[in-house]
Amino acid sequence: MTIEFKGKVAIVTGAGGGLGRCHALELAKRGAKVVVNDLGGAVDGSGGNSAAAEAVVKEITDAGGEAIANGASVADDAGVAHLIQQTMDKWGRVDILVANAGILRDKSFAKMELKDFDVVMAVHLMGTVKPVKALWEIFKKQQYGRIVVTTSSTGLYGNFGQTNYGAAKLSLIGFMNTLKLEGAKDNIKVNAICPVAGTRMTENLMPPNIIAMLKPEYVTPGVVYLCSEDAPTGTILTAAAGVFAAAQIVETDGVNLGHAATADDVAAHWAEITNFTNAKHYNQGGEQSQKFFARVQDKPVVG
Repeated sequence: MTIEFKGKVAIVTGAGGGLGRCHALELAKRGAKVVVNDLGGAVDGSGGNSAAAEAVVKEITDAGGEAIANGASVADDAGVAHLIQQTMDKWGRVDILVANAGILRDKSFAKMELKDFDVVMAVHLMGTVKPVKALWEIFKKQQYGRIVVTTSSTGLYGNFGQTNYGAAKLSLIGFMNTLKLEGAKDNIKVNAICPVAGTRMTENLMPPNIIAMLKPEYVTPGVVYLCSEDAPTGTILTAAAGVFAAAQIVETDGVNLGHAATADDVAAHWAEITNFTNAKHYNQGGEQSQKFFARVQDKPVVG
């Protein structure tokens, strides 16, 4: 099977370099018309120009593909509205959104200013929410949409000095988990990529030999699959150096301690409460509630 995107239109945010550039080039290579969105700012989000986006557009058009550049900030309401309108005016539809744009403002929480938290949340979380919101009715009307959000191991597992980034990245999983439910009836599939790649955002965090192993193009095949007709929905795909895996939030079976349980009882049964041997992944919040209703029928361990 060959995945192709003939007749499809894709918007890739933060596509002026790194991961976004690779995603845009591969989607175009496989037939998609691509909007290369990039503010062209520094890693911390300051500044901006269109040179990076225009360079990627040139790469695509020189190879025989179709692409246009857009320099809007995904955190700006007017800019996002222009991004979608520009795309609709040019091609009359949008099928795919790869929300890849991001910035870093790394500091330990003790030293971090709230403005550094606000701006990272604005770009990563709201910079995904705003384009999705602008496209949602278009996708529903078309009865087709593919959305890929970009999460991080920092969001899933933590990383020193990145409370703002981690909070933003895990929030996108919560966003995806509900969107997958709301979009299902309209053939809108929503997934998350969790990449490790050598880009300008990570070049100072790893030694050169490791960066060389982690080329962003090694992540792109996973993103392209998540954009495809046969994509899953609600999946967290992790990727680095050509290795692909899937992550899930899981929950233990738990223990019925009974209504008379005290904090001391929780402490005494902690090993059982946190036994992940038969842990399960739930596809929606209601499934967790059903688990509790079922466990309540068990004879309480306490009392």
